[in-house]
Amino acid sequence: MKKVRQLALIDLTALCDLLELEVKRHKTTKRKIPDNSLFGVPLATLLENDQKIKPNATIPFFLQILLSFLEKKGIDSEGILRVPGSQSRIKLLQQNLEANFYSGHISWDEVSPNDAAALLKKFIRELPAPLLTAEYLNSFSAVREITELKQKLHMLNLLVLLLPEPNRNTLKALLEFLSKVVSREKKNRMNLWAVATIMAPNLFLHKAVPSRLTEGAEKGQAEKAADVMRLLIRYQDLLWTIPNFLVSQVRKLNENSNRRYQFYDRRFKNLLRKIHTDNREKPEKSNSEPCRTVKIQNGDQVSGTMEFQLNMNSRASDLLSQFQRQFLLSPENGKGKTRKNGSVVYPDCALYEVGGNIGEHCLDPDTHLQDLYNSNPGGEWVIKMKPNAGKGP
Repeated sequence: MKKVRQLALIDLTALCDLLELEVKRHKTTKRKIPDNSLFGVPLATLLENDQKIKPNATIPFFLQILLSFLEKKGIDSEGILRVPGSQSRIKLLQQNLEANFYSGHISWDEVSPNDAAALLKKFIRELPAPLLTAEYLNSFSAVREITELKQKLHMLNLLVLLLPEPNRNTLKALLEFLSKVVSREKKNRMNLWAVATIMAPNLFLHKAVPSRLTEGAEKGQAEKAADVMRLLIRYQDLLWTIPNFLVSQVRKLNENSNRRYQFYDRRFKNLLRKIHTDNREKPEKSNSEPCRTVKIQNGDQVSGTMEFQLNMNSRASDLLSQFQRQFLLSPENGKGKTRKNGSVVYPDCALYEVGGNIGEHCLDPDTHLQDLYNSNPGGEWVIKMKPNAGKGP
C-alpha cells in the first residue's frame, strides 16, 4: 500500500496541475490531548489500544458499537442525524462511556437513537485531527471546483487512497452507515442531500484547520462541502478501488526493485498528465491467444496441472468452470453460485496469481485473464482448493 500511496500522490499532483487547482495543505495544529479514553483521542491511539484486545480490529471499538446500535435501533427513526438529542442526557452518556466503556458496564437499552446520533457527530468532530486529515482536507473540498464527474471521482479516489489506514477504514465504516440511512429514506425521511448537508460540517469544518472565511463565504463553503459529502456517500463503492493504472505501475516498480526508482521524475509526472488529457481511443493490439498451464494445489501439495486456452474474453470464472468440469467429479462440487453479472463463483476453490511482479494474491472471478497475462507474463496461476473440496485429478 505504501507504493500505491506514493504513486497516488504523484497522480493527484498531476491532476491538480492539469485542472489548475491551487490546493493549500495544512499541518495539524498541536492541540492538548484530553485525558479521555474515547472522545478527543487520536484514531491511531484508539486503534492501537483496541488492537491489544483484538489484534485484527480496523476501526475503534467504540465507533463500531455505536454504529451497530444506530443500525439496529435508529436507522428507521424519523429525522435520525437531524433531530437533536437531549444535551443533558448526551453529556451524562458521554461521561458514562468515558468511565465504563472498556469495563463493559454500559447498557444501551435506554439510550435514545437521537442521543447516540449526536454522540457519533461529536466523536468525529472532536477528533484531534480531521477525519479527512489536515493535509488533504482542502483537497477534498476542492473537488467541488471540478466540472466533470469522472474527474471528481478520480480525485476523490486518489484522496481516499492517500488517507492513513485508520482514517480510511473509519471513513469507510461511516459512509457505509450513512448509505444505509439514505436507503431507509421512506421511513426516516432522510434523503441523500439531507444526510450529506448534516454530516458535512463534522468532517469539513475542524478546529485543527482554522477558517478565515467571512460569514457569507462560510455558507458557500458549507454548500460545497455538502456536495462533496454527497459524492462520498453515493459513490463510495468506487472510491476504495485501486485504479488499474496504479496497479500496473506497482507491477513495474516491483520489476525494477533492484534499482532506485525516482518517484518525482518530471518525465513520469508528464506521463500522468498525458494520460489525463489524452482521451483518444487507441486501436487494440492484435494479441495471439496463448495457452497457459495452471497448477492445481490441494493443501501444500501441487496435485496436478491443467491447460487453459486464453482469449480476449477469458475471465477467472471461466478457468474455474473448466476446472470444475474436468476434475471435480462429485455433483455437489460442480455447483457454483451465479452472480448478478452472470459470472460464477465456486466456493471450494480460488485462482491465485503467484510470482512474477506481484507476489501472490487471490483473483476476483471477473478478472480478465488476457490483461493479467500481458501485465505479468512471468507469474504462475494456481488453483488452490479447500481441504474438503472434492477429489483432484
